Amino acid sequence: MKAFLQCVFVLFLSGFLCGNIYFWVDESGTKHYTNVTPPEGKTVEELLESRKAFAKLASGENTQQKFKILKIFDGDSLQVMALDLVFSIRLVGIDAPEIGSEDLKGQPFSLEAKAYLEHLLNNREAGVKSYGADGYHRQLAEVFADGKNINIEMIKQGLAEVYKGDPPKTLDLSLYLKEEETARNSWKGIWKLGKSYKSPKQWRRENPRK
Repeated sequence: MKAFLQCVFVLFLSGFLCGNIYFWVDESGTKHYTNVTPPEGKTVEELLESRKAFAKLASGENTQQKFKILKIFDGDSLQVMALDLVFSIRLVGIDAPEIGSEDLKGQPFSLEAKAYLEHLLNNREAGVKSYGADGYHRQLAEVFADGKNINIEMIKQGLAEVYKGDPPKTLDLSLYLKEEETARNSWKGIWKLGKSYKSPKQWRRENPRK
């Protein structure tokens, strides 16, 4: 049994449950579940209950479960938690201006986009509707707070555009596109830049991170 507890089990979930599930018990005996890397040096294992919890929380059919907002990374990505499960979220269907780094200047309106997402979500609980996972094991999801679809709110404010890649087949982008056209015609946010505006996709291509 002791040898078993020293093993690390990696769970590859099918369909939208992509990524790893880790389970460990801390010094106080509290159980923890996460789909991001656990603390270094912790003894981790996989339990059936972690599969069930993850499946329930990430289900696209269940947006009643409330998630605590842990961190806003930028205008379209964040980290949330529920029942000790930590999720990395990429707001599906939208693309916000890219924030810079130490060696790379940020895109215009990138800080405004992050600040507005913080305004919408900080100190709130949110519902999450998952549409699967991306290549970085983040949940592609719509996030709901105060009766609003936060993804669409970012579009309405002109602080994100509709994602130019291939969306999940079950995601209806018709309202996203309609709100983007309204924001563009109203010269909100990124659309104030006019002909000098570059989509985040183009910006990433021209400014690759080292």
